[in-house]
Amino acid sequence: MTILSVTDMSVHYGVIQALKGISFSVKKGEILTLLGSNGAGKTTTLWALSGLIPKTSGNVIFNDHDISETPSHLLPKMGLVHVPEGRRVFPQLSVDDNLQLGAYHRRDRQEIKKDLNYVYELFPRLAERPSQNAGSLSGGEQQMLAIGRGLMSRPKLLLLDEPSMGLAPLLVQEIFKIIQMINKEGTTILLVEQNAHLALSISHRACVLETGQMVMAGEAYEIASNRRIQEVYLGVS
Repeated sequence: MTILSVTDMSVHYGVIQALKGISFSVKKGEILTLLGSNGAGKTTTLWALSGLIPKTSGNVIFNDHDISETPSHLLPKMGLVHVPEGRRVFPQLSVDDNLQLGAYHRRDRQEIKKDLNYVYELFPRLAERPSQNAGSLSGGEQQMLAIGRGLMSRPKLLLLDEPSMGLAPLLVQEIFKIIQMINKEGTTILLVEQNAHLALSISHRACVLETGQMVMAGEAYEIASNRRIQEVYLGVS
């Protein structure tokens, strides 16, 4: 079953066309990775899907609803949640307050409490410092907080943009294990990640963007075994 379908989506920054009529779909329950070099259009794709920048053209169907023109603040309530590149936590607010803000559109207080406990179980480091200001956390802890805040919205589809950026290798491994865990518990994930080798190792399928165009799509193992992908993205000579 398809949870997200993108058809002929284009985005312009002034006269520059950043996305050139891309089309792809995400199946319910999978991890789909968007691969591409810097400037290929990966982050722009996530911004356009979550309504943070306008689309020049194209249709986006999410969970059988046309969200092509839906304002960004309404999408989390529908189950589409974006964890942006660079964490973007609220630095002056506590860990607990940041997580509670992820559930801003919800009114089911008992379920919110359950989800808060779930996030703290998922990220024990956050459970140790609920009253600490988010700005004083390490980069890895802030990334955990950003993902945890996204989970507080109970996403059906989680858009993850560069979750490993700037993190030490051991923390990267930890974050990716948690991403797999979240997926296995039922959340569909659209992942943008520079660490192509690691991203493909946990993904079901992948798409490759080059200069705003979708040039390849398939099962993750097929993409990983493609000679050109190996040379360009996986460092295999």
